Amino acid sequence: MCTSVTGPLRGVAVVLLVGLTWFLASTLFGGDSGSSVRHFFTGASEEPTAAEARPRRYKCGLLAPCPPKHLAFRVVSGAANVIGPKICLEDKMLVSSLKDNAGRGINVALVNGVTGELLDTKSFDMWAGDVSDLLKFIRPLHEGTLVFVASFDDAATKMNDEARRLFEELGSTAAKELAFRDSWVFVGAKGIENKSPFEQRMKNSKGSNKYEGWPESLEMDGCIPLRAPLES
Repeated sequence: MCTSVTGPLRGVAVVLLVGLTWFLASTLFGGDSGSSVRHFFTGASEEPTAAEARPRRYKCGLLAPCPPKHLAFRVVSGAANVIGPKICLEDKMLVSSLKDNAGRGINVALVNGVTGELLDTKSFDMWAGDVSDLLKFIRPLHEGTLVFVASFDDAATKMNDEARRLFEELGSTAAKELAFRDSWVFVGAKGIENKSPFEQRMKNSKGSNKYEGWPESLEMDGCIPLRAPLES
């Protein structure tokens, strides 16, 4: 007699226990109890993945796309005398240590301002080199040529008055005061009418240097409008 009663009672107890568990789960996790319990026991998460959480990046790592007929760029100066500079244009690395075309001093990339085509890249040692090499490179520029500049280590020791003046004519305001081991990034153009909005300089100062003997690296990006073709 006892055995026949215990079986049904045990079954009722199990049903009540399952119902209570379901009720508690629904109360604790809220919303769709089935979904919540399933996520809890399977380890599934509704949190965005790392890839989804990261902001979208555009050409050269910009946070927003450039308008039509504009070139996306990023220029990074060298860090001390250890990490070389970078010049990126339209998602293509023009100058970097990995490309083996970055060097101590002033790193320059010349770009056709109408088509966005790379014309040339070169580095000029401003500590032990000859400034005449830099002058020969930037004197004959054609109207509308874009000039991207990134410093590495020291960009000023061999800089003379003519070199500073030529960079001023390209739109620079910092070249005339550039000093030993200053960090410098700049984008200018041959024939620019006003001063360039794309320039940064960090002075070499013992009191504020990030590295021993050098200021911090500079990073600048933006969008440059392509120039209309010159009328023949």
